[in-house]
Amino acid sequence: MEEWFDMRVDPAQIAKERAKARELRRTNWWRAQIQKGICHYCGGEFPPSELTMDHIVPLSRGGHSTKGNIVPCCKACNNAKKYTMPVDEILTELDREDPGCMDAQGPEAADVEIELPDDLMRELVGDTDDAPDDPGKDAPDDPEQGI
Repeated sequence: MEEWFDMRVDPAQIAKERAKARELRRTNWWRAQIQKGICHYCGGEFPPSELTMDHIVPLSRGGHSTKGNIVPCCKACNNAKKYTMPVDEILTELDREDPGCMDAQGPEAADVEIELPDDLMRELVGDTDDAPDDPGKDAPDDPEQGI
């Protein structure tokens, strides 16, 4: 799988998010996270001083410095992860299991359905508790009516 992405995040936005991360690092919430001594990715146990702050969705890919996007991470995992996101690992694993399955264009060409845990979906797409249980329930039958 190619390792490229288009970095078009405003450097001023990244600086702002880094400042927010520095503020979060001083909070009781962050201290409690690292006191657990567990790396979010490998599950290894480490002294709190050896855990780093990692953005699940990296700042360079549009991520934000929020509690839902920041996790404690060992240095080895943080260095290995770099600018990748969870979906990158999922796609890499799919390609490893079935080489070439992601070569075709479009989701129907790959014929793969990925089911993510609810908590990860909330992190990636936002909290949907206010959304109706059946998204199509209130939608008009004719798509033109909704415009």
